[in-house]
Amino acid sequence: MAAASRLGLRAVYAGVVGLGPFATIAQDAMRDEDITVAIPPLAGVDTGFVVAIVEPDGERTFLTSQGAESTLTSSQLDGVDIHINDVVYFSGYALLHPSNARALLALIRRLPQEVVLVFDPSPLVATIDQGALDVIFERVDWLSCNAREASLMTEASDPIGAAQLLLDRLVRGSVIVRCGRDGCVVASSGSPAEQVEGFPVDAVDSNGAGDAHVGAFAALLTQGRSPVEAARWANGAAALSVTRRGPATGPLLHELAAFMVAQDRS
Repeated sequence: MAAASRLGLRAVYAGVVGLGPFATIAQDAMRDEDITVAIPPLAGVDTGFVVAIVEPDGERTFLTSQGAESTLTSSQLDGVDIHINDVVYFSGYALLHPSNARALLALIRRLPQEVVLVFDPSPLVATIDQGALDVIFERVDWLSCNAREASLMTEASDPIGAAQLLLDRLVRGSVIVRCGRDGCVVASSGSPAEQVEGFPVDAVDSNGAGDAHVGAFAALLTQGRSPVEAARWANGAAALSVTRRGPATGPLLHELAAFMVAQDRS
C-alpha cells in the first residue's frame, strides 16, 4: 500500500486494525502514507506484529504474532465501496486465517469483472488450501510471486517455464515472477513469457522488496503503462527499496523517475 501510494495510486486498507499500542503504530504509519482505513477499529484486541530478522546479506526471517488483522469478516467487507476502476490486492498470508479466507473468497466471487484483482501468494503458498487457489486463479488478473513461490506451485526451476505453467492455470489473468536482481518475468496470454531486466544494487535489507514491486506495478498500470514497462519500473522500485532499511521503503515517483533516467543513460 505504501509503495502504491508513494507512486500516486490512492490506497485504501480494507483489513482490520485493533485498539492498542501496535494498532496505533499501524494506523499512524498508514496515515503518514495517505492510506485510508476503511473498517472501524476492533475493540478488545490489538493489531498483531512481526519481528523481522535481517541477515548481513539483506535476507530476512519473520516471527509473527497474530492479532485483529486475522479476524476479517464478509460483513465488514460488504461495507467497503469497490468501483470498477479500482485495483484490489491481497496476499496469501491472509488466506491462512480461516475468517479472512472466507471473507476474501466471497469477495472475489462478487467482484465486478472490470475490477483488476492482484494476488501475491506469499512465501507460505505451499500451505494455502488448493481449493482457495482455484477460486483465485479463476478470477485473478495479475498473479505476482517470486521465483521460489513459482517453483513451489509448478515444480519448475526455471522462472520463465514456471511463469508459463502458472499462466496455463489462470482463466483470464497474467503472471509476474519476480527474480530479485535479475528483474522479473512477465507472461500474458497470446505472447511468449518475457524476461524484464532488473537493476543490480548494493542491498542492505530485502524486507518489503516484493511488496514494493507489487505496489509499484499496480500504480504504474493505472497510469497507462504497458505491463512490460510497468514491470521494468517496478523492478526499479524494488531495487531502490532494498538499498534502504525497513519494510516500507519504496520510492516516491520523482525518485523512481530519476533512477530510471539514470539507468537509461548508463
